[in-house]
Amino acid sequence: MIPSPASTVVLVREAENDIETLLLLRNSKLTFEGGAWVFPGGKVDPDDYPEQGAANEAAASDSVQQAYHAAVNAAIRETREEAGLDINSSELIHIAHWTTPLGLPRRYATWFFLCPLQTSVEIVVDDDEILDYQWLTPRMALALHEAGTIRLPKPTSHTLQSIAHYNSVTRLCADMRQMDVHVFPENSDYYQPVSGPVTGRRSDC
Repeated sequence: MIPSPASTVVLVREAENDIETLLLLRNSKLTFEGGAWVFPGGKVDPDDYPEQGAANEAAASDSVQQAYHAAVNAAIRETREEAGLDINSSELIHIAHWTTPLGLPRRYATWFFLCPLQTSVEIVVDDDEILDYQWLTPRMALALHEAGTIRLPKPTSHTLQSIAHYNSVTRLCADMRQMDVHVFPENSDYYQPVSGPVTGRRSDC
């Protein structure tokens, strides 16, 4: 089964001497990761791809660039649909790409973006796909997962582990802008690096 392209957004904010990230509870009736706590995100839709217009002619002519911009658009749309938040492409930092292993009922090739929040926001879930939310420090989320209180998919827990030692959103963003994109599995056939300047890669925090 060829994985469908998808996007997810790691929303982070400052906490008291720490950082917190937004986790959403997926409806247990959902086929894919039902009952899990995840970052906002979902499948890339056809309408997420750039139009063949003059403003984005260069991106539209390059399939890799086109896929990247569709992933960015999907990240923005899914964050709005699942959490009620409007984010901007300039705020996104591409940090990872995960492909669902063989053997699962659905497979996705998912772009992971980091997004810092500088102001207080109100979260509104749809009470359909998403039933609840909570802001947790990465260490607390991992501890709750280890204790069996919440369930985190592997890409979610791995991402939380990779940022758990940070206590500053500014420092986190600065480091993530300099690091290579984490790709799983390594040398995945479903990920191609985006060459040249891309929207979101150099977001300021």
